[in-house]
Amino acid sequence: MGLLDGLLGNASEVDAAKANAEFARILSPGEQVEKAYILIRDMFLFTNKRLVLMDKQGITGNKVEYHSIPYRSITHFAIETAGTFDLDAELKIYISSNPVPLQKTFNKKLDIYQVQAVLAGYVLR
Repeated sequence: MGLLDGLLGNASEVDAAKANAEFARILSPGEQVEKAYILIRDMFLFTNKRLVLMDKQGITGNKVEYHSIPYRSITHFAIETAGTFDLDAELKIYISSNPVPLQKTFNKKLDIYQVQAVLAGYVLR
């Protein structure tokens, strides 16, 4: 991920094997990271059981909040593809009992259709 992408709020994909090793302590037995994305210092992980949002806090980033969202709690989601002049794609995830969606921005290099296919595979089970 380039520095400019990070400053603009764009997410980039991270190798799932590296994410599994890095986050082994927060994964339940049998849980595997299948897709992972980084946004400056924060990450979000699509596992075979849930969506995990990692929020590094403070100047040093030593304090970390892990937010776990079971796929069954996701009521719907939407994607907005990148265009000619708008180079960013967006993913909006709506969680039950919360009218405000989680919104993530991706650079044009990342296939937003792939991201939504991963999410759809879990939400539509």
